[in-house]
Amino acid sequence: MNAIAQLPSDTGAPAIGRGLVFAMAVAAGLAVANIYYNQPMLGIIEQELPGRIAGLVPTATQLGYAIGLFALVPLGDLVERRKLVVSQFLVLAVALVGAAIAPSPVLLLLASFLLGIASTVAQQIVPFAAHLAPAERRGAIVGTVTSGVLCGILLSRTLAGFVAAHAGWRAMFWLGVPLALAAAAIMGATLPRSRPYGGRSYGRLVLSLAGLWREFGALRVAAVTQALVFGAFTAFWSILALQLEEPRFGLGPEVAGLFGIIGAIGVVAAPLAGRFADRNGPHKAILAGTLLTLGSWVVFGVWQSIGGLIVGCILLDFAAQSVLVSNQHVIYALRPEARSRINTIFMGSMFLGGAGGAAASSAAWSAGGWVAVSVLGGLLALLASLLQLLRR
Repeated sequence: MNAIAQLPSDTGAPAIGRGLVFAMAVAAGLAVANIYYNQPMLGIIEQELPGRIAGLVPTATQLGYAIGLFALVPLGDLVERRKLVVSQFLVLAVALVGAAIAPSPVLLLLASFLLGIASTVAQQIVPFAAHLAPAERRGAIVGTVTSGVLCGILLSRTLAGFVAAHAGWRAMFWLGVPLALAAAAIMGATLPRSRPYGGRSYGRLVLSLAGLWREFGALRVAAVTQALVFGAFTAFWSILALQLEEPRFGLGPEVAGLFGIIGAIGVVAAPLAGRFADRNGPHKAILAGTLLTLGSWVVFGVWQSIGGLIVGCILLDFAAQSVLVSNQHVIYALRPEARSRINTIFMGSMFLGGAGGAAASSAAWSAGGWVAVSVLGGLLALLASLLQLLRR
């Protein structure tokens, strides 16, 4: 546990077992869940803290996450990673306490912003898993850890909605505190120490992001493909609750939250896609995933019923995870000593695509309802598929 782990993935030395992989998956999921807790609780928050500012809580959290991606994730290439991961979880616990006790909307916004920044610890864990994994198992290991991230994204809304409905919105933030502290303890006890690469100042490290983007065409293709697929993914989850509230369904937010559990079935795609990429290379899996994303939106558009939503949701989540894990297989092989910075570019592009997908889906819903949203999601998936075909 105290041994120095330096580039085991490049030397082929085994450095990561199933227990550690599982612990990293759980910790990554607990971290990323924090940026989604507030979404199903907004109505309750606004009842206690009236005013338009309270409605900006998700925006503040997402903005903090975006800034954290570019400001903190590159530190994984500069400082000792176990200490960095544990420290971010401790800051996350402090931010959750701040959100739980916030007496005004402004202070809740500040706490949410810090919470978003600290939650990027999930993106310290994923490249660390790639760093520790032997090359022949990297896809499967990264896939398993990434499945934890997906569980955090999907199930956080279900958990927060349930807790807030029965105990209030502050209770959810209080519950997040021991979860963050437990993740810090687990990571501190299980992660091996790493030796930083060093050789660069923090400023030069951040400035090098542009150089990495220019240098690696594979990174650009992976980032744009992932942005398009995640945009299609976010379009569905942003509009689902509105679609379920339509008179033909007449279902409330609790049912929308249950779709998170349905979507979690797609978690099995992550390790499967990783193993496929290990055996056959990642590019076939990426193309298959983009085409499956397109197929899911065809299902949404043609089969407009609860059954269609369920089947399409499973297909969409399965496809999105396959593309994500396979793209990570590509980018983590580009330059081992720059994995954290490469992950910054990749994940930053992904979440920008998600934000764009959410905004575009809202406009599409206003313009043409579910049919227009289905056309949007299908178009984003089609562009991702064409990009992969052109790359070939």
